[in-house]
Amino acid sequence: MLETVKRFPRYLPLLIAMGMIPALPGDQSAPATPDEFKRLSVEELSQIDVTSPSKEPRQAFQTPVAIYVITSDEIRRSGATSIPEALRLAPGVEVARIDGNKWSIGIRGFGSRFSRGVLVLIDGRTVYTTLLAGTYWEVQDTVMEDIDRIEIIRGPGGTIWGPNAVNGVINIITKDTKDTRGTLVSAGGGSGDDQGFANFRYGGGNGKDFNYRVYTKAFTRGPEEHPDQRNFDDWRASQAGFRMDWTRRTKDVFNFQGDIYGEEAGERVQAVSYTPPFQQDVDANQHLSGGNFMARWKRTLNSGGDIELQSYYDRTNRHEPNFGELRDTFDIDFIQHLALPGRQQIAWGLGGRWSLADDLEVVSGLQFVPASRTDDLYTAFLQDEIMLVDQRLTLTLGTKLLHTNFTDFAAEPSARLQWTLGRTQTVWAAFTHAVRTPSDAEEDFNLSGYIGNAPDGTPFFARFNANEAFRPEFLNGTELGYRRLIGSKAYLDIATFYNRYHNLFSEEFTGPVFLETNPAPAHLLLPAQFGNGLEGSTKGFEVAPEWRPAGFLRLHGSWSYLMMNIRKAPGSIDIGSAPGINGASPRHQVLVEASIDFTKTVSLDLTYRYVSLLTAPQLVPAYSTGDARVAWRVHRNVELSLDARNLFQPSHAEFAGDPDTIVGIRRSVSARITFTR
Repeated sequence: MLETVKRFPRYLPLLIAMGMIPALPGDQSAPATPDEFKRLSVEELSQIDVTSPSKEPRQAFQTPVAIYVITSDEIRRSGATSIPEALRLAPGVEVARIDGNKWSIGIRGFGSRFSRGVLVLIDGRTVYTTLLAGTYWEVQDTVMEDIDRIEIIRGPGGTIWGPNAVNGVINIITKDTKDTRGTLVSAGGGSGDDQGFANFRYGGGNGKDFNYRVYTKAFTRGPEEHPDQRNFDDWRASQAGFRMDWTRRTKDVFNFQGDIYGEEAGERVQAVSYTPPFQQDVDANQHLSGGNFMARWKRTLNSGGDIELQSYYDRTNRHEPNFGELRDTFDIDFIQHLALPGRQQIAWGLGGRWSLADDLEVVSGLQFVPASRTDDLYTAFLQDEIMLVDQRLTLTLGTKLLHTNFTDFAAEPSARLQWTLGRTQTVWAAFTHAVRTPSDAEEDFNLSGYIGNAPDGTPFFARFNANEAFRPEFLNGTELGYRRLIGSKAYLDIATFYNRYHNLFSEEFTGPVFLETNPAPAHLLLPAQFGNGLEGSTKGFEVAPEWRPAGFLRLHGSWSYLMMNIRKAPGSIDIGSAPGINGASPRHQVLVEASIDFTKTVSLDLTYRYVSLLTAPQLVPAYSTGDARVAWRVHRNVELSLDARNLFQPSHAEFAGDPDTIVGIRRSVSARITFTR
């Protein structure tokens, strides 16, 4: 079946042509625009329900966390064609494109390709991998029109979501199938990297207790700008999936969904060996494929609470030029919400995850020992929400207990206080302890690097050995936030934070240089090990105002400020990791958006972005750029749009790539046609 997915792009036009069938009587869905969010006032938008803070619907305005919701309308009007591009809309989220198919994403610092301290979920399914401690963003995808919202928690979320939700949580939530009935077809392409794409989705059902949808999508993207003209980062992908929702007697809600994908993504890696030429850059395609199935059952209890049971299976196949991995993950999660006397809301739950991995050695300088293993995670949590003053003052206490194959039991407690000043103001404060558990990369990973030749010509290598004693990283975070509705047309959200980090990942010397003769030829070796030798702090704030001076005009912006001070802990002999962490996140980020509806059928969206300089892994200058999108609804069922990205310069760098190749992100223009019925 995966081989069929890899060949999918050549069949897509035929499938779309076959799929453009009229909706069954009664199955016509509303056109994509005007979207319902477009008609909401600022006050109504602030009261949108979110589930990420407690796994239970709550108004965003009434949550004691720094949360931002990217709505489906914002995603559509931004012209984003990938999830990372949509994340640029949120304050405090660092999104930097490394090359044509890779991103560096961080929240409140620690930007990197794998977003080590950020937990990412799609409809509640965790896509964080324990292989290299993070998220492979290039394989996280869906039909963008089917995303209902993206909820982003800036700051620790471990009490509810468990380990690795240290700096934030990104929860991508797709629409209920009752909202995607009918047919959607979109296709387009253009200059720059976005060469061509096509999406097809069909939804049906009875519109009441059972609905479903199926989708297919594919795209091909060209390389970005390379100073050496080695255009390695072209990208081709296809994906298909389904979702079914049905309700039984209004109390039981069932959901079953799944996806399957295949990709070829070009990349540059360094291959190291102990024979000449010792180290060389390899430009080749990584072959990526996989799929998942997820089932969920939720029952509403007569007492007003509910219980929910969710389980999923996820298959990953990665074949990269320097290593490979085959992984099967099984997960089960149970949660219950209870209403107790004394104005208390209790939530508790249990979870288990088992991830079976087989790692393939491709080059001698990179290997996992053992090559086959099972990573496991067991969790339990309890949270109590106590209303101290009716409708005014709420205290939330909770903790998560966890155990993995790498760690003993660890706790993630939190305390949050929320003070509501009428309907227009909310003040909140929080203290949280969060944990990032060790991964295969720290405890099972061995990595060799070629340094050069000694004066006598002897090859010189450094080897980072696995550390079975690697300890969990942890954070103690303090936050303070304020939200206010200013009249009926303006909204202000401010969040500040101060975090202390301990046991952070480091690269430690473990002994003097010595001459190693096996493997041959003889070479000098600098022994090192991954350790917990860094500590430090981050502090900063995010300001996100919104103003709607008229019904046809929306102005939105954000300013994020970050100060990082990561340093060696006492006794550490780290080789210099701290500057690389401090310099990989911008101190300032500014976003300004204007959305204008000239008529009911013509709209214009303008975006300005400023990102201050990065000093690591290499120097990347500060940059400003702008995007523009114009859309015209030529018919009730047809919309044409033109998207222009990175308008201020032919190309600009955003992040130093792998291995240390700075790629320019091109200016691009693309056109799209969208048909809905």
